Amino acid sequence: MAVVGTVAAALTAAIAVAGSALQKDETGRPHDHASHSHSSGGAHHHPKGHHGHHGKGITSEKGDAEPAAFDLVETTVRRQGDRIVFTERVRAQAGSVKPETVGEFAGSSVLSYVWPVSLNPSSVGFAKDSGVLALAATSHPDFDDTPLYDEDGNGRKDDDGGLWHSHWVVLVPDTTRPDGALKVRDIKPGETPDLPKTWPNVPIFLDSPDYDTRLTGKKVTIEVPAKELGFPSSFSYNGVTAALKVNADLHDPLLRVENVFDSASGDLSMPGQFKR
Repeated sequence: MAVVGTVAAALTAAIAVAGSALQKDETGRPHDHASHSHSSGGAHHHPKGHHGHHGKGITSEKGDAEPAAFDLVETTVRRQGDRIVFTERVRAQAGSVKPETVGEFAGSSVLSYVWPVSLNPSSVGFAKDSGVLALAATSHPDFDDTPLYDEDGNGRKDDDGGLWHSHWVVLVPDTTRPDGALKVRDIKPGETPDLPKTWPNVPIFLDSPDYDTRLTGKKVTIEVPAKELGFPSSFSYNGVTAALKVNADLHDPLLRVENVFDSASGDLSMPGQFKR
């Protein structure tokens, strides 16, 4: 787990710098995941930025992460009409590996494709400056955290967790662990922080918007209406693939990052640039 702590610290520092630099622009307007630890922490990546009229994406080295379904090849965030499209390409079939079921919420696993961004969490309705905002496509068959939506169309809203779907989360260091791994920020008893309207009534900084989330071939795509982010003119981002785990005793931390498979940038900085 040392690698998780190292990359967590790097990510926190990098986003603090990126967020400061972009403040004016933004406000102006497992299966067997435990055995596949990305031991380099992405350190051997040699990402190459590519430019277009929508900003700079991140091209990553193939073959330095397992499972191959989580080995990042390209990460981009682009404006398409009235939407901001978040995309990750991987080395194998996207979404082909899902968590093993344990039969209950406690101790269950989450697999994810993640885009950490430099936008303030308040951009989507969380408390201002509450941590690192990240968009994620996740699968977790042991529980459903999208109570407003019936993703599989079977008439029930509580049995869709295994389908890949979107979340906003706020990440902070897990101070209960010496390695400093990240967790989704907990809501402590008695706290009443600002939360998005589609918060699923769970005691963590998690939002469950009904964004168009698609895994086709080797690509993961989430389309976010630009108006929901306040039509940002620019922000920085990275791509990450990771496994998270629900604490077996359901106490703080409720949901922590257990394993980082890959990082688009290699060092978990935020070289990707979205420009409107």
